[in-house]
Amino acid sequence: KAFRNSASTGRRLGILGLLIAFFGLLYVVGWHFKMYDYMKTYNVFNHLNRVEINELPLTQNERIQPLQNIFSMANESVGETKDVSLPHLVRVDGENKWTMAIQPSEKYTLQQISDNTEEVFAVSSTSPFPRFSSENRIPVVFSIGESLKFSRNTYNAVVQRFNILQLFTMEPSDTFYMKNDSGQWVEVVSLIKWKGFFFPYPTFGGVMVIDSGAHDFNDYVERVLIGKGTYISPEEMKNHPFLTKQNTLSEKVSRLQAESLKFLGGFTDPLPWKMETAVKIPDLPDDQNQQPFVTDFDFNGTNVGAYNGLYHWFGLEPIGDERTSLTYSVFIPADGTDQLFYYDHAAKKQGYAGVSAMPLKIIESRKEFDWSVNKPVEFRPYIKDIAGRKRMFFLGTVSAVRDDSSKFDGSATPDLALVDSEYRDVVWIDVKHPSQWDKSVY
Repeated sequence: KAFRNSASTGRRLGILGLLIAFFGLLYVVGWHFKMYDYMKTYNVFNHLNRVEINELPLTQNERIQPLQNIFSMANESVGETKDVSLPHLVRVDGENKWTMAIQPSEKYTLQQISDNTEEVFAVSSTSPFPRFSSENRIPVVFSIGESLKFSRNTYNAVVQRFNILQLFTMEPSDTFYMKNDSGQWVEVVSLIKWKGFFFPYPTFGGVMVIDSGAHDFNDYVERVLIGKGTYISPEEMKNHPFLTKQNTLSEKVSRLQAESLKFLGGFTDPLPWKMETAVKIPDLPDDQNQQPFVTDFDFNGTNVGAYNGLYHWFGLEPIGDERTSLTYSVFIPADGTDQLFYYDHAAKKQGYAGVSAMPLKIIESRKEFDWSVNKPVEFRPYIKDIAGRKRMFFLGTVSAVRDDSSKFDGSATPDLALVDSEYRDVVWIDVKHPSQWDKSVY
């Protein structure tokens, strides 16, 4: 208004300059210096249901192959016109399995428009020899899929299903393939719900369940007009056993929740001139699957009432580049349960080494490897009662890298090592005999 009422050109230009300076300052502070992200993460921290635990849970049903190895081997098992969706670790028939869809390739647009997803891989995560043959290749039709086009695309079908309020506050995220309570294969789409007004932050918003089966004309009309899927809110998920103790949480949400623990020392602690107790999620340059690592935990004996099953695990380290100690272990229920469990290693002065320190430990212990084409990856926790006390190790896999260094080359018999986070000892273990690992460590 002041701009319009100004008679002189000079005054108008002055007001315009002030407006440009104001919005420029907002940009510099908000985006360039990442103050928006800072406030968003602080909002996550303030609304987080944090539970500190004083006893580490044990790990169980250890998965042997890294995610990228599974992805690589699955792609080697399908034809030219097919792609494999990104694998996810889920519970199927009481076992932990990697599941992924065999879907029309994104290189062939006509098939994306006309074909269905007709098969799903479901391979054991605890086997050193995952087989991608007929017994683990389940024939199941999905008329809505991640690689399909237009109204048959998973993202589009889910968004169309939202009501007016959900349309502005929710978004689809990771897609999982699992069995429902009647034993039928379904597509489960994790939903992100944005909360807050000035600095919106993502939370778990429940799931959209898409049934399998070919669509007739009535389904076609419904899909085009209002989308497909059954919405199940976070509060209703406990009524569906196949969604409890399961992996349905978006990693985008869990990463931000884990990262928000940098505010445990106060609002100003993560600022560059302070950083007394601030922490970060370490990302390893050679690891194509970054944290969280979905891990199966046994919480018996921790006295916190947590379930035994799948969690998103993070090993947080000091925010500086030089420090690689393990500060917090974070356990976020993978089924979206509104809790975050964390164990404070630093406060207990345990002196454990973190994930960032692990690759060099492995490389130093086996110098005869050609480490230019082999990479130690995906250091997930291995926590066991050994010799009368609870010990924490990191289980790492050595993966070969293809010539173009863009993909890991999956091997049916990978080399595995356990690194003691306290003593830094490296124990190479026999991938074929998991029952003997604890004896080897002892």
